[in-house]
Amino acid sequence: MNKKVSIFSLLIVFTIVAFLYLFKLQFNIAIPESVLITSRWLLVATLCYYGFLKKNLTTWILISMVIGIMIGLDFPSFAPNLQVLSKIFLRLVKTIIAPILFATLVVGIAGHSNLKQVGRMGWKSIVYFEIVTTLALIIGLIAINISQAGKGIHIPEHFNQEMPEAKAQTWQDVILHIFPENIIKSMYAGDVLPIVVFSVIFGIALAMLNEEKRKPLLHFSESLAETMFKFTNIIMYFAPFGVGAAIAVTVGHLGIDILISLAKLLFTLYAALIVFLGGVLLSVALIIKIPIKKFIQAVSEPVSIAFATTSSESALPIAMENMEKFGVPRKMVSFVLPTGYTFNLDGTTLYLSLASVFVAQAAGIHLSWEQQLFMGFTLMITSKGVAGVPRASLVILLGTAASFGLPVWPILAILGIDELMDMARTSVNVIGNCLASCVIARWESEFDDEKARNFIES
Repeated sequence: MNKKVSIFSLLIVFTIVAFLYLFKLQFNIAIPESVLITSRWLLVATLCYYGFLKKNLTTWILISMVIGIMIGLDFPSFAPNLQVLSKIFLRLVKTIIAPILFATLVVGIAGHSNLKQVGRMGWKSIVYFEIVTTLALIIGLIAINISQAGKGIHIPEHFNQEMPEAKAQTWQDVILHIFPENIIKSMYAGDVLPIVVFSVIFGIALAMLNEEKRKPLLHFSESLAETMFKFTNIIMYFAPFGVGAAIAVTVGHLGIDILISLAKLLFTLYAALIVFLGGVLLSVALIIKIPIKKFIQAVSEPVSIAFATTSSESALPIAMENMEKFGVPRKMVSFVLPTGYTFNLDGTTLYLSLASVFVAQAAGIHLSWEQQLFMGFTLMITSKGVAGVPRASLVILLGTAASFGLPVWPILAILGIDELMDMARTSVNVIGNCLASCVIARWESEFDDEKARNFIES
């Protein structure tokens, strides 16, 4: 009964707030700012009461995002001070990545001793990843050519942003990055793919040992995996604070002028990502016959974390846990999700193809479709492995712009709204990789439909 009352109260307060803003913006009725602020925070209080009754982590993460927006709007000078909370959360999450990947991959490979399946999962994953990212690339190019968002843009006066350091990557650099020169160094730096490569080779080596020598390390890895999943659960209680702080910093930092100037680019990206989600990923989900509503429930928590922190890496532990609960075997989750962070960056690929043509349009440089595709595929290759780093896509874009003789100033303009674009593309990266694990599990005939149908959020 209390929950129904809280939902009804929430609807009433939301309606009041909506009408107040409608009267102010549409009918130019003078409403005191204090009344608007009070109404907004009354809505926040009602949301908190609903969250207290619901007692659900995903609900609290979403509520914390609303609180973060309010703090960013009403206290923009104070909001940057909250960045320490989001950094604490990201640091805690990064401590999980290496041990959880190592343990789950070793158990998945050595525990079943099926080395042929590891090879099959590898080539099937790569084939699926490249097909889907190519579709994302094409959708991005089509969207920017239709909207022509780069034509006629200008940077608002007094706009100043520090440009990230750009370092162009060759194809040799991309390949070398896959292989670890020092596993401790890779763990320290948070390089996901070298950790995966080391763990796969270690698991294969362990599987080749006799039962007596394999057992102790296998038991240790199993215990480590279970411990790290419990560790993840503990850290996720801090997620609402980290996520809310990240949103507050973002909203407090962005100015209105740059948003107005680049609204067309922002709309183009979001529209293209929605088309990709509905046209490609939804079609894939229907083809492999997974319960769509339950899948949305399974990804909602990791996606909300990724959206707020703009880092796919921050969502990896909870995404792995939820996809295992959803019916994907642990050995596949621990192989496909981390590998996807390098080879299956759907949202990032779409953004880079769109942004590169935007830069050319803003500079008045005409690119043929052949040139656009070549530049897009170059970006797709050089962007491998950037999922763990917030806004690393800008560095890739700067390096590619230099390689193709494009000017830097349009990228400076993009930097102003990159946080908002990063939120969207990172969320799509996480959704795409979660779905990829379901695809490979179904392809290997090991997807557990009963688990998927009975999935319940923690």
